[in-house]
Amino acid sequence: MNILFIGDIIGKPGRLAVKSLMGELTEKYKPGLIIANGENAAHGMGITPDIADFLFNLGIDVITTGNHIWDQKNIIPYINTHERLLRPANYSILAPGKGYGVFDSKLGGKIAVINLEGRVFMKGLSESPFTIAKDIIKNVNGKADALIIDFHAEATSEKEALALYLDGEISAFLGTHTHVQTNDDMILPKGTAYITDTGMVGSKYSVLGTNKDIAIKRYLTGMPEKFIPEENDIVLNAVSITVDKKTKLSKNIEKIRIDL
Repeated sequence: MNILFIGDIIGKPGRLAVKSLMGELTEKYKPGLIIANGENAAHGMGITPDIADFLFNLGIDVITTGNHIWDQKNIIPYINTHERLLRPANYSILAPGKGYGVFDSKLGGKIAVINLEGRVFMKGLSESPFTIAKDIIKNVNGKADALIIDFHAEATSEKEALALYLDGEISAFLGTHTHVQTNDDMILPKGTAYITDTGMVGSKYSVLGTNKDIAIKRYLTGMPEKFIPEENDIVLNAVSITVDKKTKLSKNIEKIRIDL
């Protein structure tokens, strides 16, 4: 069972890169489910209903998010009626939308996707991802042939700790948020695929996808600036995971980096 996970999509340049490469990715990796983090897919931050629809129409099956999910206010009514768009599951139970779901694989079987947000160096009011993850895993037990977590978090230590805490209970633990693909993709001792950060779909000559001049000006002046994505020299970062349906554990994780 193959699953493709695409890192944080940054604005219009990221969306167009995914559109350009989707055929190549599906042909090479033959995923039964395609997941992408879309919390920065709007041209700045957040995601809009039109952009979510655009990504779904490209062939993305599930969109995960993170701390920028509410930046575009018109996403709030949309997320209540579109269960393939997830927000972090450790947000308040009263928050709009859902933080996990069980989805059909195009190749047969079912795949659970859980979206969680970290608390170290993050400003959100989220609950502990450790306790929420355990509760959800119990809830989906027996309902899915694979279980994937997108952990949207800042601290490497928090990512490693949660991954090792859940090792052997989930198929893959995939970090997002820092926008820089890490070189620690591995299968953990009990069979969970892991990477600290999947990376982004954005400009490699930027500051985490933002136009470098704008980002540098913020550091020089200490004044707020509107985040505008850099449009040139785009790179797509993703991972492909192969899961054994019998054990629900991963057999392989492969980093993907494609320069446009």
